[in-house]
Amino acid sequence: MDTAAPQSPAGLRTTPTWLLNQTASHATRLLTEGFAAHDLRGYHYRLLTALTEDGPASQADLGRRCGIDRSDVVAAINDLAGRGLVVRAPDPTDRRRNVISVTDAGVTEAHRLGETLDRVQRDLLAPLSTTEREQLTRLLTRLLAHHNRP
Repeated sequence: MDTAAPQSPAGLRTTPTWLLNQTASHATRLLTEGFAAHDLRGYHYRLLTALTEDGPASQADLGRRCGIDRSDVVAAINDLAGRGLVVRAPDPTDRRRNVISVTDAGVTEAHRLGETLDRVQRDLLAPLSTTEREQLTRLLTRLLAHHNRP
């Protein structure tokens, strides 16, 4: 059964690049909608999760770890700080840097966003069995590792 969009050229419908792109677009839409229900975005989730998992960090380190441009990190942290989800304080060892820490409310929000992410994964991968989901994850991880090599 061909479930590709009817307007897509037949030559694309079986190419992995096109299929990955179409699936990624659908996944992005689902995540954007899910996070928007919390009035937050993917950047917010990445930052809150990094802080929850790894502890306080400088803005620059957070940006590198989360793959977020420096100017976008500043805007997202400003937003999170304004909501009381993170706090920004001068680094005691280098007053030119700020250290960002997650608040208790931020940990709670990261958990709620994580539940949303889990729901999106279930929705996106609904047609696949548990074994197929695990296999897909392994294959995508392998592809990404290959293309991220130095």
